[in-house]
Amino acid sequence: MSRLTRAETQERNRTRVLAAARDEFAERGYRETKIDVVAERAELTRGAVYSNFPGKRALYFAVLADLAERAPAAAPAPAPGRTTGDALAALARTWLARLPTSAETARLGMDVLPEVMADETIRQSYAQLMALDAVLLGLALERLRPDGRLVRVAETVLTALHGASQLAAAAPGFVEPFNVVSACEQLAYLDVEDGWPELPFTTQVRAVDAAWSPPAAWDSVRAQDFTPAEDGIVAVLGLHRAAAVEHAVRAAPPDAAVTAVLVSGSPREQIPLARLAVAELTGCLRQAFPEYAWPRLRVACDGTGALAATAGVPAVSDTTEVAIRIAGGRVVSRAEGYGACHVVTTAQDRAARSFRE
Repeated sequence: MSRLTRAETQERNRTRVLAAARDEFAERGYRETKIDVVAERAELTRGAVYSNFPGKRALYFAVLADLAERAPAAAPAPAPGRTTGDALAALARTWLARLPTSAETARLGMDVLPEVMADETIRQSYAQLMALDAVLLGLALERLRPDGRLVRVAETVLTALHGASQLAAAAPGFVEPFNVVSACEQLAYLDVEDGWPELPFTTQVRAVDAAWSPPAAWDSVRAQDFTPAEDGIVAVLGLHRAAAVEHAVRAAPPDAAVTAVLVSGSPREQIPLARLAVAELTGCLRQAFPEYAWPRLRVACDGTGALAATAGVPAVSDTTEVAIRIAGGRVVSRAEGYGACHVVTTAQDRAARSFRE
């Protein structure tokens, strides 16, 4: 039998740690789980656990992210909604079907918010991730009803669904699923002021001419591998700027690909949180909305920094905002700093209008 390579050994150990940790968190809860016990259960050393995960919280987020990304379809899956009301009702049914059905499974995920609230940096990231989720859901709603921005409606729906999740764990039996589904369906017709302001960004666009050979990545929206090689916009965003990708989406032509590459200054802890936050929504969205209504935005959680480096961003932080435009397989323009997503995309639009005129 051939010996495993170093990479294969690391992947095998990581898988064993995740499986052991999942069982420990489910049985004992986050607070009572000990890294030494996880290591013993995985038949590895304490050092092997820490070589894969910097701490218990990072391990916890990784376990939940893996579960969210691999969650099976609801059985029976609701039919995709063809109207905004039907789609939100289907989304709520799918969401509620994934709620914990026993004390053990409820125990597994009930410490996410306490751990988020315990760290100000993570709180900022989570706020932006929730805003990104609202953008994704809002874009899907707008594909079914293209008469205005629906992100604030999406924010209200997500508030109701996350509240239902928390109460299902904290107050078993209190949440009445039928009422939550009905409420989410009615929220489709909520009349809220939801304009999209044009902001006076001063960041400058720089013309470049560089090769573009990105590595394959995982699209958290469609749950599939992809290579962001199409013409369009690629935005490398720290988790404190995640929702800024909406500036690119709003300004880009309908046929342009838009990809958000999420990065962090603490990738081994915060990128799993990003995977979790996006997968919780999109796993339900893919079942509740017809495929033609899925948002065209792709989201890649770049835990290694490989995709960001290809985009010319070798060093990242939680406040990174860099946007590039791809045309003909090459990087043709670039902007950095606050407003980069907006100015790169609008520069493309202005150039196209000038050409037509």
